[in-house]
Amino acid sequence: MAIMRPHGSVSVLEIALLVLLAGFQQCVSTHTDTLLPPEVSQHNGALLPPEVSQHNGTLYGVCKVRPSSSLPDGLPKIYGQVLLKQDLSQGKLQVLLSFSGFPTEGSPVSRAVHIHQYGDLSRGCDSTGGHYNPYGVDHPNHPGDFGNFLPQQGKISALIESDATLFGGLSVFGRSVVIHERIDDLGLGGDTGSLLHGNAGRRLACCVIGITSSSRWDMQYKRYGRHLGRN
Repeated sequence: MAIMRPHGSVSVLEIALLVLLAGFQQCVSTHTDTLLPPEVSQHNGALLPPEVSQHNGTLYGVCKVRPSSSLPDGLPKIYGQVLLKQDLSQGKLQVLLSFSGFPTEGSPVSRAVHIHQYGDLSRGCDSTGGHYNPYGVDHPNHPGDFGNFLPQQGKISALIESDATLFGGLSVFGRSVVIHERIDDLGLGGDTGSLLHGNAGRRLACCVIGITSSSRWDMQYKRYGRHLGRN
């Protein structure tokens, strides 16, 4: 004979199952990291790209430089690349610069190089925004203010360290690198422009920073990096 129970009532077994299910859901929500696949690593609670594990705790970036599509006639057309490397444990960002196309006649002119806010090349380098300035400080204290570089025989090759980062919420992946027409006055020009962008002039060339493997960095560093220094 079937046992009848009032409509809407819950058995002891059903209550026990609900308690177990609630406990499981809480465990999943508070310990999600334990359920992540092993190739996904974390740092200070934030997820890291899988490339960090693939490259033993290091991230690599690449930026393929091309002349601005809005470049006026008569200005040099600059080509090259920017390579970036940062170890999660050591923290300091290393940057390899390699550009060509500067005038070879007359006295060379130092050129400013900066990271800009946007990776938007829809209007050439003019749509990359201002300097990447996450802390709201004056130039030249933005993390991507690389400084000035003097071409030699129409080329710039340099290895520098930067306060920018490839990790976390302030990562420069997806932002741009811009090579300027003139020298950066390093904030000493005495006007508003000096504190914004160093009065470095028009934007000759630019690129968008993307993630890459270690092979480009290894090849370039082996060829040039050990002999390069800041201009």
